[in-house]
Amino acid sequence: MAASGYSDLREKLKSMTPHRDEYKNKYVDRTSNGSGKSRKRKYRESDDDEYEHSDDSAELREQEAHRVSSSIQQKSIFTPEECALIEEKIDQVVAKGEAGLYREHTVDRAPLRNKYFFGEGYTYGAQLEKRGPGQERLYRKGEVDEIPSWVHELVINRLVSNGVIPEGFVNSAVINDYQPGGCIVSHVDPLHIFARPIVSVSFFSDSALCFGCRFQFKPIRVSEPVFVLPVRRGSVTVLSGYAADEITHCIRPQDIKERRAVIILRKTRPDAPRLDTYSPFSSSPAKRPVSLKAKRSHRKADPDAAHRPRVLEMDKEENRHPSLSRHSRHSITSENYWRRDQGYNKHSEGSGRKVKMRRH
Repeated sequence: MAASGYSDLREKLKSMTPHRDEYKNKYVDRTSNGSGKSRKRKYRESDDDEYEHSDDSAELREQEAHRVSSSIQQKSIFTPEECALIEEKIDQVVAKGEAGLYREHTVDRAPLRNKYFFGEGYTYGAQLEKRGPGQERLYRKGEVDEIPSWVHELVINRLVSNGVIPEGFVNSAVINDYQPGGCIVSHVDPLHIFARPIVSVSFFSDSALCFGCRFQFKPIRVSEPVFVLPVRRGSVTVLSGYAADEITHCIRPQDIKERRAVIILRKTRPDAPRLDTYSPFSSSPAKRPVSLKAKRSHRKADPDAAHRPRVLEMDKEENRHPSLSRHSRHSITSENYWRRDQGYNKHSEGSGRKVKMRRH
């Protein structure tokens, strides 16, 4: 230290990065209200819209939280004994998925979270040929397995008898199986794919559903929610109106402390778009075998996973494909931001230029 003329490491670092103080001063000047106090900038949702919060914005946030809560219904319908029986059935679904007994698009794997589509499945996130809201597409009929009979008998029929949904409403059932530390980023269930309401039933453990968060990555962090909804084991949550359509919802990593599963029950719209025959994500029924081996998970969680630093798949994929542009990795509002772009390798292989060699 003495040789370089600095007696304090902080002074040396400060001299090496003078632009930080300059940027900080500019930011304070831009956001100050004349009294020298700066206003914090926060994000309402996980999109590109942002707004500044002044002292009177707390009232606006309370109003928005009220709009969210007023468009949510919750009921405790399933007893602990009924939950245990349904959880056994979920374990059987997981075992069949590991054994490769489901069709190709029934099982969708991500680190610390697996999805199982029944009845109807759809593309999202990195699967999309074009990113952005409204680009999601249903798979062709028959490309995911039918809704298991136990889901009808043990779950759907109970919801119908309790007046939660009308008979014949559900034609899509998704089981999300989360390990400790798992999450699903902020999103709105596609309006052009699913009718409302959105119904979900929780199992294995308690958790929380957050509204209006913004995700950031490397390391992963989540902004303050507009509204936090506790979700108990055996509870039924019904989203409609503002909570379903006007604000994003998510599950944060810190809210999954134990294994948790949720069964999401929805109805697809009659005019919901489907993948065409030539889509790279739609396999031909004539060539598809009856059962295909499901994709294997890249990572297995253990009971202590929630207490250790997490490395998400999005980080791994960026390391594997350093040549990908930042623009192609920009979207953070999809459910499966960290999924591998299946078409990337094929495109790269077919883009090489052929050179005609001359004889000398």
